[in-house]
Amino acid sequence: MQACNPSTLGGQGSDKYNLELSDFCIICTISLQGRAEKSGAGGTMLEEETDPTYENVLAEIQSFELPIEATLRSVYDDQPNAHKKFMEKLEACIRNHDKEIEKMCNFHHQGFVDAITELLKVRTDAEKLKVQVTDTNRRFQDAGKEVIVHTEDIIRCRIQQRNITTVVEKLQLCLPVLEMYSKLKEQMSAKRYYSALKTMEQLENVYFPWVSQYRFCQLMIENLPKLREDIKEISMSDLKDFLESIRKHSDKIGETAMKQAQHQKTFNVSLQKKNKMKFGKNMYIKHDRIPEEKSEIVLKHSLKEEDENEEEVLTVQDLVDFSPVYRCLHIYSVLGDEETFENYYRKQRKKQARLVLQPQSNMHETVDGYRRYFTQIVGFFVVEDHILHVTQGLVTRAYTDELWNMALSKIIAVLRAHSSYCTDPDLVLELKNLIVIFADTLQGYGFPVNRLFDLLFEIRDQYNETLLKKWAGVFRDIFEEDNYSPIPIVNEEEYKIVISKFPFQDPDLEKQSFPKKFPMSQSVPHIYIQVKEFIYASLKFSESLHRSSTEIDDMLRKSTNLLLTRTLSSCLLNLIRKPHIGLTELVQIIINTTHLEQACKYLEDFITNITNISQETVHTTRLYGLSTFKDARHAAEGEIYTKLNQKIDEFVQLADYDWTMSEPDGRASGYLMDLINFLRSIFQVFTHLPGKVAQTACMSACQHLSTSLMQMLLDSELKQISMGAVQQFNLDVIQCELFASSEPVPGFQGDTLQLAFIDLRQLLDLFMVWDWSTYLADYGQPASKYLRVNPNTALTLLEKMKDTSKKNNIFAQFRKNDRDKQKLIETVVKQLRSLVNGMSQHT
Repeated sequence: MQACNPSTLGGQGSDKYNLELSDFCIICTISLQGRAEKSGAGGTMLEEETDPTYENVLAEIQSFELPIEATLRSVYDDQPNAHKKFMEKLEACIRNHDKEIEKMCNFHHQGFVDAITELLKVRTDAEKLKVQVTDTNRRFQDAGKEVIVHTEDIIRCRIQQRNITTVVEKLQLCLPVLEMYSKLKEQMSAKRYYSALKTMEQLENVYFPWVSQYRFCQLMIENLPKLREDIKEISMSDLKDFLESIRKHSDKIGETAMKQAQHQKTFNVSLQKKNKMKFGKNMYIKHDRIPEEKSEIVLKHSLKEEDENEEEVLTVQDLVDFSPVYRCLHIYSVLGDEETFENYYRKQRKKQARLVLQPQSNMHETVDGYRRYFTQIVGFFVVEDHILHVTQGLVTRAYTDELWNMALSKIIAVLRAHSSYCTDPDLVLELKNLIVIFADTLQGYGFPVNRLFDLLFEIRDQYNETLLKKWAGVFRDIFEEDNYSPIPIVNEEEYKIVISKFPFQDPDLEKQSFPKKFPMSQSVPHIYIQVKEFIYASLKFSESLHRSSTEIDDMLRKSTNLLLTRTLSSCLLNLIRKPHIGLTELVQIIINTTHLEQACKYLEDFITNITNISQETVHTTRLYGLSTFKDARHAAEGEIYTKLNQKIDEFVQLADYDWTMSEPDGRASGYLMDLINFLRSIFQVFTHLPGKVAQTACMSACQHLSTSLMQMLLDSELKQISMGAVQQFNLDVIQCELFASSEPVPGFQGDTLQLAFIDLRQLLDLFMVWDWSTYLADYGQPASKYLRVNPNTALTLLEKMKDTSKKNNIFAQFRKNDRDKQKLIETVVKQLRSLVNGMSQHT
């Protein structure tokens, strides 16, 4: 046997190199045995001297301790010829072992022989046993075939049972998932989207991890995002429908909210009105009967409305289903996209706010237009306030305040623009009431409304203007319907009716028996009643403005002053200037204004009783009736003077003098007598006027008549005047002087009224007596008899008489007296011209 070559082993790789120790030992043992057989029983001892290193290696190899790779590697790696030496040592060791084995075998050889003998003896029995065992095995195989079949069936059933158990377990694991998914589908079908989202969360967090390995689970997982998007789209669609719905029904919401606000304050306001009426009755209660009855009707109407409003009023929650907002908000909150929802909601509501704040072009035409505008705005902000309080963060107080400030600026601009078109005070008053209810309603929801009440003060001025325009028409109608005659009274009942309308007190009139007359005409009590109606109308606007009684009193007095100083005064002045208003009417107008002026103190008492503010208060405004009616009287007086002068001019224009007559008619001209009769009748009417007015009118008439007569003499178109015409003219002037001296209007002292004709008298006396020497000698002297005769006037008249003398006296040169008179006229004319020229140079 050839020994194993370690180098060969090492060249075959690590797995060939790592041989099992037992195989190697067998190889070594066989090698040693072969070596022993060759050497014989008397083999020689090891020729070479034993090396301790190799002995240790051999000892390790024989110890069968594995592994021996390191031991063998140490033998080959130490010396260059280590392999040869080791093999020699190994062969020597093998020989020694072979010897020992041989000794052992020799020692046990007999026992081995005995054992073989025994084995041969049991060989026959073993063959028999083998036959029996084979036969027994065959019988067992035949008997076990049926058992095997049943056993295989049992095994198959057990496998099926195990599979069924496994399937049941897996199905039990999947069943909750499927049930939850089925529940999700039902919730989606029932539009319970918030619950569906919660179910999705449970599926993802709890159920899907159990069955994530199954394909149906993956399909479900892939379908959930789509379901979430569907829910978002559906909820957003519901939100859009909700926004559209509240946009359409915001007016109904606002109307309900405004009714609630009005319902809360109506009863208190009604009580306040009742208390004010009880406390504020005028001391002349009989004069206020008509307005009080009207106020009672208004109060009863208000109380009736209060009873009707006591019925149950629906709230905004009853009118609007907010569930789409809540649902959408919850859905987006669960989906983690709440900010997107909030931004969308606020953006859409701002758009709706702009639409709501946009008024209709004809809104100012009817109160319904304003009401619809206000109810839509109230409905919008009532919804926002509800959203603010029932949701968390969808809208904030800062957002609603910003939205309200934007809306309030727009509302004020719209109301300013549209209210300026309102010309009906009733419409303006309705607008004011709507603004008050609008402001009170939104103030109840926490919105600041001070700017709205500031706007009401601007509208109040406009309301007063519309009232003034309306009452201007009322006053014009009263003046048009008046007959400008004293009010006749035939019995006590008629007397009381007039007294109930106008505060007139005259003991002398009360003592007179019926029939009798009030000095004023029908327009006076009507105007007084209308002024009080104006005060009531102005008071209506001041109600519910949250102002003190002092401020209301001041507003009433200022508006009443405007009525008196502007409207009534303007109407009176226009009336006075109308062409068809005659002297009789003007006289009655003066009388009427006097009584209206006296009634102003009763109007002040009337306002005081309404507002309960004493007139002695420092800041109380007084009524300007005194100056108003005084100005109207002055205008009427001036118009009397003007019309009287115009009437005189009309009579004077009827004059038809024959300026060339040689002898006078011996009586005054007819036109002048008619004029004097007219003046007498007119001045009889003037007895009802204040004394100075009648005296001034009479003096003005006489002066104007005198001036007109003077102008008639000095008319440039009149070229010649005869002495007979001068004498006739003198007769007319005498009648004027007689009229003046008859005292047509009492109160003149002495011959004051006759002085109106002094210029004419002195001029005519100068021509009648032909006293030119005295005139020329005394001219410029204070005591001159003809002090009032102007040289220029005398010259003009004298030249006209000179021309007449020349034409009418053709043969004047043949009569000495006529020649002398002509020379005298020429001489006087020259002297007068010199005097006039001297005055001009001096000037």
